[in-house]
Amino acid sequence: MDAFFASAELLRLPQLRDQPVVIGGARRNAVAAREDFARLRDYAGRGVVTTATYAAREYGVRSGMGLMQAARLCPDAILLPADFEEYRRCSRLFKGVVRAYAERVEDRGIDEVYFDLGAAAAAAGVDARTMAGRIQRAIRDSTGLTCSIGIAPNKLLAKLASEMDKPNGITVVEAADLEARIWPLACRKLNGIGPKSAQRLEALGIHKLGDLARHDRDALLARFGRSYGAWLHEAAWGRHRSELVTESEPVSMSRETTFERDLHAVRDRAELGRIFTALCTQLAGDLQRKGYCGRNVGIKLRYDDFSTVTRAATLPAHIDSAIAIRRAAGHCLRRAPLGRRLRLLGVRVGALRRNQQLAHEESGSLELFG
Repeated sequence: MDAFFASAELLRLPQLRDQPVVIGGARRNAVAAREDFARLRDYAGRGVVTTATYAAREYGVRSGMGLMQAARLCPDAILLPADFEEYRRCSRLFKGVVRAYAERVEDRGIDEVYFDLGAAAAAAGVDARTMAGRIQRAIRDSTGLTCSIGIAPNKLLAKLASEMDKPNGITVVEAADLEARIWPLACRKLNGIGPKSAQRLEALGIHKLGDLARHDRDALLARFGRSYGAWLHEAAWGRHRSELVTESEPVSMSRETTFERDLHAVRDRAELGRIFTALCTQLAGDLQRKGYCGRNVGIKLRYDDFSTVTRAATLPAHIDSAIAIRRAAGHCLRRAPLGRRLRLLGVRVGALRRNQQLAHEESGSLELFG
């Protein structure tokens, strides 16, 4: 989806269309109905950019950037708080459209899917580009939002293709296009190469995917390990064998928040306690809504020097209630150093099982002893 969160906001606030708009900061209770929207230049705090309209991106504003930094780049941008409930609603709508056309769909988060376009096109008796156009128009008719579709032999190249002609683009990349269209791209464009890996590649003089493809394979294995080094080499040549994952179970669920100011475990104990309880309550709601429980509970702390620690504990039974999560996470918290001021707090529940599956297993165990 194109600038998904921002585009969803513009559906409700069409008067902001074509203006630089940044989404970030605290969640609002209702859609603003006034004309005096907050401006980015007036923001003070440590929030980050969730997303931005293309008009704001022209100033260099990017997702994950601090709002204060974004304010220096585009001070007149309008700042709207995120409304994830609305974004999830729009997400369900666009995914429903895709599933109406394609049987095999891999869900990749709130604003992205992979799907078997070839099978859908063959079933309809049209070529892949024509089918992509139909899906694109159906999503627009259903949601009012635009999307960009990448068509390629595998997921790796399809992801790259989907970014090439935003917004509202359809891009076809074939194996023969590798040298002309893929190799000139920066290594960082490839899904699977993060900032640290990109820095290590640049230290070797590898800046573009073409540089990576031409680099000695054995040297990559020696530098990055056999598994990741081999993947880097294969990916640079556009080779990727990952199949669509149409069914998957989450490994864990978590909630975390970055504070507007650093908090001290003693002097800000009451405020931290409220935040901690709220995170546990939200996480319990996520688990219950999706029908999961877990028996591994953990916490994450990030300090004012940006160092991070985690603590976790495995419980004798699966839990999904806010009280139980709060109790277990509290025990983990007592094992963490609390001498420095905190900038982030997170709570996680892992070793997840579906409630129905767990109930069935427990029922079977009772029958054995009945």
